[in-house]
Amino acid sequence: MYPSVTPPRQVKIGAAAAFAGTTPRAIRHYHQIGLLPEPERGGDGRRRYGYDDMIRLLWIRRMAEVGISLDDMRAAFDESGDIEETLGWLEESLAAQEADIKRRRAAVGRLRAVGSPQGLLSELVTDRLSHLPPGALRASDMEALLVTERIFGPLGSALQAGVYIVLATHPDLRAEEDRLVEAEAVLDDGVDPDDPRVEEIAVQRYTHHMALMQAITAAGLDTADDELFETYDADLAEEEDTQMSASESITKMPYDFSPARMRCMERVAQLVGQDPRADS
Repeated sequence: MYPSVTPPRQVKIGAAAAFAGTTPRAIRHYHQIGLLPEPERGGDGRRRYGYDDMIRLLWIRRMAEVGISLDDMRAAFDESGDIEETLGWLEESLAAQEADIKRRRAAVGRLRAVGSPQGLLSELVTDRLSHLPPGALRASDMEALLVTERIFGPLGSALQAGVYIVLATHPDLRAEEDRLVEAEAVLDDGVDPDDPRVEEIAVQRYTHHMALMQAITAAGLDTADDELFETYDADLAEEEDTQMSASESITKMPYDFSPARMRCMERVAQLVGQDPRADS
């Protein structure tokens, strides 16, 4: 039986995209990067796609479906290209995708188990906080850990988690932390950096910091920190390559700190640095 409809010799880009299961925008991109030769235009100025064009487009779509990158497709279409090398790249790409899916599934599992945004933090951090009762951490605590993890990676955030474990389990230290946060908020743009209150609050913050460090030691969390360094998973360590430096982060993470507040923070750092206990 002969077909009752005569197929066209050429089709416009919309029909070509519909048949191949893609979009006109994608086809134009293939033209721009040299993956799909641009056909001649008809009398109306529009591209016309023939049989060979459609075959090429179908192969592009099939390769995209199995994860071959556009750059690797060019090598595959190039007769001088090494197909084994292309397949090797493809295997590496699929392995990376599988690892990424595994990490995503683990994150979903943590989120489901924890039942709060805390589960979105890395496994290293979530595990360290797992013994805390629900609601022990405040939203501001998790925000600080989230920022720390972005800058210093999972290990840096897990080490910082020790501070919030102490705050969650020592009501007196938490109360002092709240008092200092309120005091520091007073150091707005209307306060001169040389105002005596800056030094006073800095000394109080330094004293509180050292009290936190003592509580961390008393709870054995410093020993746990050492174990974190020793057992830190190499796969997670590789992720730190994507973290920005602390100095770079200062230019990208916005904090509404006044000059007086900045001066207070500098003084705290100086006081801690001068304390011999800070090195022990």
